[in-house]
Amino acid sequence: MTDPSPRARPLPARGRLRALMILAALAAPQAGHAQQLDLVSRDQLRVCADPNNLPFSNDRKEGFENHIAELIGQDLRVPVSYVWFPQIVGFVRNTLRARRCDVVMGTASGDPNMETTNPYYNTGYMMVSRQGDGITATSVGDPQLADKKIGLIAATPPTDLLVRHHMMGQVTSYALVVDTRFDAPGRQMLQDLVDRKIDVGLIWGPIAGFYITHDHLPLQAAWLASEPDGPRLAFHISMGVRSGEGEWRRRLNQAIHTRQAEITQVLQSFGIPLLDEENHPITASAVATLPPGPPNALPAKSGAAPTQ
Repeated sequence: MTDPSPRARPLPARGRLRALMILAALAAPQAGHAQQLDLVSRDQLRVCADPNNLPFSNDRKEGFENHIAELIGQDLRVPVSYVWFPQIVGFVRNTLRARRCDVVMGTASGDPNMETTNPYYNTGYMMVSRQGDGITATSVGDPQLADKKIGLIAATPPTDLLVRHHMMGQVTSYALVVDTRFDAPGRQMLQDLVDRKIDVGLIWGPIAGFYITHDHLPLQAAWLASEPDGPRLAFHISMGVRSGEGEWRRRLNQAIHTRQAEITQVLQSFGIPLLDEENHPITASAVATLPPGPPNALPAKSGAAPTQ
């Protein structure tokens, strides 16, 4: 009888070990994928959120993102639970990436720290001034602002506009990253505006719209005008998930699509200023007639920016 062929010949012990290692390596991606799917809770919507960051969220569930999370939970037919952590440096690392929760509400679309869903609203930066002061400017370069004291959250996009117009000498700066348990720089800026410590504030639209409406502040807000080759001032807002969780992101996208009209109504009820896909303001009357669908289905509205 002839010797068996090399293909049929039994492997020596070392060869068998090598073959097992190769098979294990080939199987690892599939096992990893299954494990990743199982890491998303199937019996609750686990939200990573700041416990003291109105108008967005708080541990009493009074923020508009809390209300939107409830809508998503209803669509997924699961209760909403929270992992609370101040939105400071390390927020994503200590919550989403640590797998303590499965979704971050209200992150800019394309955030490099996580993968993002389809957007569920579009907003931007605004210029806020006191009612009765007669300030009609919407551009940083407007001569009306030449001698005005300007409030600015440090390192936000309007900073670039002030630098290019050589206006940083007029700026009162407020911190961008704070422990929200102790500080609320956006709200403080608006109060300083009311108290005449500054004349104009350049601020994120949801903060301006909410506090002007909720606290009945005697202020007015207009969309901050962009400039050619200037910084981006309008942003689509999405939900953030971990990389590689495509099925989870797909489920969230479907829930956003189904609940879009209700989400938009929540935003409007909190005084959040909204833009359509062409960055035109969306009015309350337009929101009232919205059908279900993605943000680009919202009707456009041209004309002057709304006064909050």
